[in-house]
Amino acid sequence: MRRGRLIVMVRLPRAGRVKTRLGRGIGMTGAAWWARHRVRRLIRDLRDPRWQLVLAVTPDAAGLVARDWPVDLPRLGQGRGDLGQRMSRVLKAGPGPGVLVGSDVLGITAAHVARAFRALGGAVCVIGPANDGGFWLVGLRYPARAPKGMFRGVRWSSPETLADTLPTLPGPVAMVDRLRDVDTAADL
Repeated sequence: MRRGRLIVMVRLPRAGRVKTRLGRGIGMTGAAWWARHRVRRLIRDLRDPRWQLVLAVTPDAAGLVARDWPVDLPRLGQGRGDLGQRMSRVLKAGPGPGVLVGSDVLGITAAHVARAFRALGGAVCVIGPANDGGFWLVGLRYPARAPKGMFRGVRWSSPETLADTLPTLPGPVAMVDRLRDVDTAADL
């Protein structure tokens, strides 16, 4: 299998614009600080020669030129639409297998990502469930062949997110590690 792309979904770490559910518990400035430092650590932990690390940024115009992230990493805009539309767009934006992760996942390591890419050797799609009913990772062996209805009708940020997502994905689907993401102060 050709070298894959690891896409990290990132939002500019600006108070009141990033991690707002977390911000309701710890303050918007604290949430922005947390997001900035979480992304820096994630990038450091996930740089690996086995894949190309790509940042999918939002908002597009500001994110493409922001100095918040390393300048050597390729960036692409997430574009408009709900989370599913944006994830579908960035997964399809490049060649080879693509694995997408959120920037708010705790405990993610290069070993987790490597397991996801290995799972794509025997499956068309891979997903990493999260403890809250959602998912922290999704990947496709052939992103260009992704169905148009992928992620359609998903109830985002709910306990039903993973259950709603699975029927929209091309199969067979492999499951990898269950991890935890941070959405609220209680998650910290």
